[in-house]
Amino acid sequence: MKRFPDLPPVWLVVFLVLNWAIEKVVPGFPVGTFTTALSWSLIGLGLALIGWAAAWFWRRKTTIEPHHMPHKLIVEGPFRLSRNPIYLAMVIILIGAIFGRGQPISLFLLPIFVVVLKARFVLPEEDALAKTFGSDAEAYFKGTRRWL
Repeated sequence: MKRFPDLPPVWLVVFLVLNWAIEKVVPGFPVGTFTTALSWSLIGLGLALIGWAAAWFWRRKTTIEPHHMPHKLIVEGPFRLSRNPIYLAMVIILIGAIFGRGQPISLFLLPIFVVVLKARFVLPEEDALAKTFGSDAEAYFKGTRRWL
């Protein structure tokens, strides 16, 4: 049997499906125009942030894949605001999806999702960056927050 594809977008889909399943089982509140607009705005913001960060990977010609060693330390663009703008964007997308389903009980998924991202990707990536880029990475870590 093939291994579970341990990639951040796959984890996001898992949590989006959990949100959907909860909404099917536990009654939520009716979703109105404002909630729908808020939901799509958050999802759009998350997708735009992913696109902005991905453009910097392409521009700096380094890997975006979490289990591969980067060739460059990116500290520009969205990486000035957050060491993990793509993971932050995924959290924003999940928040948007939760609002869009009208299911506030699903908010308990957020800290679990953040813990999964941190354990599976953020900490190993920071360790790899520190080993690869040494004092440059350490200075970046000190000057830029992990999430926001």
